[in-house]
Amino acid sequence: MVQITFASNNDLVVSAAENSNLLRVSIRERGGIPFKCGGGICGTCKCRITEGLDNTDEVKAKEHKHLSEQDLADGFRMACQTFVRGDVTVSW
Repeated sequence: MVQITFASNNDLVVSAAENSNLLRVSIRERGGIPFKCGGGICGTCKCRITEGLDNTDEVKAKEHKHLSEQDLADGFRMACQTFVRGDVTVSW
């Protein structure tokens, strides 16, 4: 199990299975990450991994359509496209 801290939601901490989708965990656990489509089309679920960026999977092609190289370097990801492999803290 991994721990996900939703910093923008009063530091809510939840547990999830390794390789869980960040947005799906947020929806299930009421983490609060904003979203609309859930499929990488709209970009609404843009969030920042403030701790544990190395514990996320590789950046997907859909993310490159919404996030600049600087965004990615600064830790931004799209929650719907991000799978967590270890503990992370996320804000939006």
